[in-house]
Amino acid sequence: MADTPTLPDPSATGPRRGDLNGAGEAAGIEPGLDLAPLFADGSPGSVWLTGQTASRDLRRGRYTPESMQHPGKMLPTIARYAIRTYTAPGELVLDPMAGIGTTIVEAMRLGRHGIGVEYEPRWANLAADNIRLAQSDGATGTGQIYTGDSRTLPALLPSNVHGQVALIVTSPPYGPSTHGHVRTPGPRRGKVRKLHHKYGRADNLAYRSHAELADGFTEILAGCLPLLRPGGHVVITARPYRRHGELIDIPGMVVAAGVAAGLELVEECIALICGVRDDVIIPRASFFQQKNVRDAIAAGDPQWLVQHEDVLVLKLGLKPDSRNTSDVGLAARSRSDSRGGR
Repeated sequence: MADTPTLPDPSATGPRRGDLNGAGEAAGIEPGLDLAPLFADGSPGSVWLTGQTASRDLRRGRYTPESMQHPGKMLPTIARYAIRTYTAPGELVLDPMAGIGTTIVEAMRLGRHGIGVEYEPRWANLAADNIRLAQSDGATGTGQIYTGDSRTLPALLPSNVHGQVALIVTSPPYGPSTHGHVRTPGPRRGKVRKLHHKYGRADNLAYRSHAELADGFTEILAGCLPLLRPGGHVVITARPYRRHGELIDIPGMVVAAGVAAGLELVEECIALICGVRDDVIIPRASFFQQKNVRDAIAAGDPQWLVQHEDVLVLKLGLKPDSRNTSDVGLAARSRSDSRGGR
């Protein structure tokens, strides 16, 4: 990895929200659109307009075609929006569950320095390909991907990044019903089948129970603490999903895991994964997501088609040493009860 960059004054660590043109570019909003009505008081609010362009179009030419095979990719505009909001050029951005390297690549293309850790070698290799592609395109930042278990982050990453990370952007693996693409065997015939909706290794956190996922994610977040610089932010995206009709509150689990790890929740936002045109929502849900909602409504169980990611923004708490991971599952369930269905 390249030498850790010289960082700006750590005292200037607040979100950078004054540049409307930059915010629009980060969100993938078409040039020329008047952004002032979209943002309160001249700065971005709690709703991120990050779904204006479909994921495949956002990645075309910026990521390898094979990258589309990953089951749980973060929208590039979400990573870009978070990076522009919470960092300045030259700062260090980390994704401890990097997948194909979306956070790293978007950091590089914005003049930041991205590092990531990925558990599965297949995805880590694709992340390395995407880093090389960004470099060949003239990205001014640097990028590095490590293969390993993020539950051992401090030991896995070099010591020169400890205490230097300005922003962590990540998303836990969850909910196979929210992932994947569809394809038919031939033109106008055959059954619709789902593909690119599974992770590779059986011991991936994506295949664990909700409680095991919560515990594992808490370990990962706890390992992030010694890497963060003073005032550094952690941005996590997640959305609830249904399993056998039951709403699984992944955002609630994320908040509980963060608090248990020693972080403090400072913002709750949403990042749209749908488009908005002339006050009309343009859904970008998968075939199976739409089918599941239609089937539920037909069966008398009214459900909403979720068209946003919850964005949980955390910082180091006042007492990062007072971690308690035993109540993460309970806290997530309590938050789910208070939120109700969607």
